[in-house]
Amino acid sequence: MPGENLSRDEARERAALLSVEEYEVSLDLRSAVGGTDAEPRTFRSVTTIRFRSAEPGATSFADLIAPSVTAVSLNGRDLDPGAVFDGSRVLLEDLAEDNELVVDAQCAYSRTGEGMHRFVDPEDGEVYLYTQYEPADSRRVFANFEQPDLKAPFRFEVRAPEGWVVWSNGVGELVDGVWKFAGTKPISTYITAFVAGPYHYVTDSYERLLDDGTRLEIPLGALCRKGLARHFDADDVFLVTKQGLDFFHDHFDYPYPFGKYDQAFVPEYNLGAMENPGCVTFREEYIFRGNVTRASYERRANVILHEMAHMWFGDLVTMVWWDDLWLKESFADFMGTFSMVEATRFTDGWVTFANNRKAWAYRADQLPSTHPITADIRDLEDAKLNFDGITYAKGAAVLKQLVAYAGRDAFLEGARRYFKRHAYGNTRLGDLLAVLEETSGRDMAAWSRSWLQTAGVNSLTPQVLLDAQGRVAELTVLQEAAESHPELRPHRVAVGLYRREGADGSEGSGGALVRYARAEVDVDGPRTVVGELAGADAPELVLVNDDDLTYCKIRFDEGSLDTLRAQLGDITDPLARALCWSALWNLTRDALMPARDFIGLVLRFAGRESDIGVLQVLHAWANTALTFYVAPEWRATGGRLLAEGALRELRSAAPGSQHQLTWARFFAAVASSEADLLVLQELLEGTAAAKIDGLDVDQELRWAFLEPLAAHGVADEGVLAAELARDDTASGKRHQVRCLAARPSAAVKAQAWAVVVESDSLSNALVEATIDGFAQASQRGLAAPYASKYFEVIERVWEERSIQIGMDVVRGLFPSLQDSQGTLDLADGWLAGRGEAAPALRRLVVEARDDLARALRGQACDVGAGG
Repeated sequence: MPGENLSRDEARERAALLSVEEYEVSLDLRSAVGGTDAEPRTFRSVTTIRFRSAEPGATSFADLIAPSVTAVSLNGRDLDPGAVFDGSRVLLEDLAEDNELVVDAQCAYSRTGEGMHRFVDPEDGEVYLYTQYEPADSRRVFANFEQPDLKAPFRFEVRAPEGWVVWSNGVGELVDGVWKFAGTKPISTYITAFVAGPYHYVTDSYERLLDDGTRLEIPLGALCRKGLARHFDADDVFLVTKQGLDFFHDHFDYPYPFGKYDQAFVPEYNLGAMENPGCVTFREEYIFRGNVTRASYERRANVILHEMAHMWFGDLVTMVWWDDLWLKESFADFMGTFSMVEATRFTDGWVTFANNRKAWAYRADQLPSTHPITADIRDLEDAKLNFDGITYAKGAAVLKQLVAYAGRDAFLEGARRYFKRHAYGNTRLGDLLAVLEETSGRDMAAWSRSWLQTAGVNSLTPQVLLDAQGRVAELTVLQEAAESHPELRPHRVAVGLYRREGADGSEGSGGALVRYARAEVDVDGPRTVVGELAGADAPELVLVNDDDLTYCKIRFDEGSLDTLRAQLGDITDPLARALCWSALWNLTRDALMPARDFIGLVLRFAGRESDIGVLQVLHAWANTALTFYVAPEWRATGGRLLAEGALRELRSAAPGSQHQLTWARFFAAVASSEADLLVLQELLEGTAAAKIDGLDVDQELRWAFLEPLAAHGVADEGVLAAELARDDTASGKRHQVRCLAARPSAAVKAQAWAVVVESDSLSNALVEATIDGFAQASQRGLAAPYASKYFEVIERVWEERSIQIGMDVVRGLFPSLQDSQGTLDLADGWLAGRGEAAPALRRLVVEARDDLARALRGQACDVGAGG
């Protein structure tokens, strides 16, 4: 990654010097088709930038990453490309007050999902293009000033192969063989976009009568590859889109500002989605090729609404620099769930948020690399890594608390003022806090210091004292913090008391655990008494942070923990139950509960879980506990118990239900014995012996069954080739590549390692698939030789490959399955001896090393449990 890392200081200097008036960009994409891929394939990019300089005579630079530059002119002077272009920057000397820069370049098509990505569909040979820029890859497509605070209007034109359609941020039309697009409002470079190719395109429209009596009309479009058209449920995409537009218009009092609203589902996408105004891009896996559960549709709806929220938080008003990335991502993450719960059919979205999204935040906030929500982002590599669980999920959780702290009406009124005051501009933390202080009357500076400008997660534990009559004499909430981040924060929490129905002698089933008392309290400092609950009947379960109002780790008193061990499945409220599961998982990760105990709870109570999203998370946690946290000598026993339990639940689930499908996938994930693998084979073959009524073994489920069969040597290369012939699609190819790399052979592992580490022949999607197949929990011995090799090659990989591929390799190939002190020593040795390594690379290694150390602590706890 040579010479491409723009620093914050450089960006500040350039923003103080330059202001951009407009861009005109002309691309010729006809080279996307025809010819061969023997040589790097390029396209012509001609950019004209009109800009002002505050200091005539000054020197600056434009950004461009391209194989070659044909011509450069500045204010009519032809410059020598060889003298002013170094591969990533164009030197601009002796600037005038008013300037015009023209750069004619040959830019490269990408195979890494960065810049202009080119994909050839193996199913029909068609070529599809799309762009992905965040944080700084538009410079791979056209020359620009690549930083968020140098906004400008853009005018684009594109020459494309005959028969193609091209989409961009503005409305386009084909004029004399050239796609010409309406000019944009002032936007940042990273949210400009192109999508081009023979895509399947569906249209609709959204209309709304605004308060001033005018009618707002927004053309809607949704597109995907032709090969996915038969699976594309565009009607549901449009339904959620319209519901979201209604919600945001109702609450933001600022009409959608970017004209049309296209949503493109594109192949080999690195992210979930990207908020390009007027041309949002999504990973095409949100088009479901097979049966999926309600949780998958909920996840897609959440992403659609997350990106829509960005049209205001991020696109209309944009952060000055990536330090304040939370100003867009935290808000979009919060508003995605907020709007989904209130405007769509997914009314239980806060359950998913509490159980799933916040788990991402808790993990990130306990890593050595944790950072305040408002982070210190020194350069673009830092920015790339900061799209993390703190910026997204912790930020969203803190905003959820802010709504409770400031009040819903004050929060939304603050947002409305923020949009109107800063439309098409750039902001910092103080700009948002100012309007929230106006509308709420609260001291936002103090709140910000505690929640946005410090790192770490607090733990809240109840302490219950009973009087002689068995009533609550005093209930106290104890707050703790890690030594590394000792900040104790103010929390607005609800404390719920639970007991069995009928436990007080009244009528009831005597089984269900229900809440009979609740109090809200401001927790501040190490010890807070909840006076309102004094005199209440003795609880069987005390749930701190009931209703999930704050961001914290929940702990339990011993009596509550005993109740959960016996009656977790009896909690009737799905949010309360999800919060308890999340708390138990945190106890497991923190080595305060043996991992085998957590697995035992999953085996006992997961079959009663009604929320399908929670169930899927429980399966993932149980598998993680088995792979990393149980004592090594108990792994075989734990795996057998999980497989038996999964098969039992699969056979007893309602035919054709989403629970049946979820248990089928989990059974495949934990199957390892000959008997388990035989069941998978029989399900694939459709034999009567393994038939499970209602289970549709569609193509996606077939691949899910084939991976464990491949990993255990049952499905060989011929079987996988036959399956690819059955599913000769881009999705099928990814599945096949993952299964091929999963086979239990030293030669297979050597080949997988070489094609990822020593070669750049694979696309981003196939790199990811190969890495996924390489790391198999059942193949620790086969992967062992690569532990030391990993530390020998990662610095070279980081220097030679794009940052996306570098991240994939460094994260994905870390030897986490070699769970021993020896591997920790290798990591520590590398960190000690590589003081000059790129900070972003060091961060990735530090994080992986910390996960490994946590796993070893968990195993030590579990050994103690096993006697």
